[in-house]
Amino acid sequence: MSTVGILALQGDFEAHEKAFREAGAETVQVRCASELDQIDGLVIPGGESTTMLKMIANEDLLEPLRNFGREKPIFGTCAGAILLASEVTRPPQESLGLVDITVERNAYGRQVHSQVTQLETEQGPMEAVFIRAPIIRRTGPEVKVLASYDGDPVLVEQGRHLVSTFHPELTADRRVQRLFLAKL
Repeated sequence: MSTVGILALQGDFEAHEKAFREAGAETVQVRCASELDQIDGLVIPGGESTTMLKMIANEDLLEPLRNFGREKPIFGTCAGAILLASEVTRPPQESLGLVDITVERNAYGRQVHSQVTQLETEQGPMEAVFIRAPIIRRTGPEVKVLASYDGDPVLVEQGRHLVSTFHPELTADRRVQRLFLAKL
């Protein structure tokens, strides 16, 4: 059975743990670099990307996370999508640079503009929860768009990595988690 690490510095990492357990994976909360050795893939949850970056820096996790992502799969949701991007705008900030996308932070607006909507995907309709979500403004040539909303990519993959600007852990549908588990 695959073990999925959930970066447990900030954000709703417990919802990801529950979702991945329901999808058939073992989970481990990751808070330091040595714990990366115990896992087959990593989830970077939603939260506040600037705060998460500070916490990652405080734990000396930036380079270990980049190195992990060069070898193993990472799934980033919302703030995690921002951290995986090669370029971040509004405002610019550092990232792991593991997925060739440009992401605009909080592009759908403030918290009151958060919403639940239906996406059309290759696997059929999927409920999507957007909370102060970023927008993927550019995808590189190796990035595959798996779902879009209003013409903007919201679920993409590049090689071993998966990025979602919505929160699949907040619905009962486990197709996105199973998609990530197939990469392990």
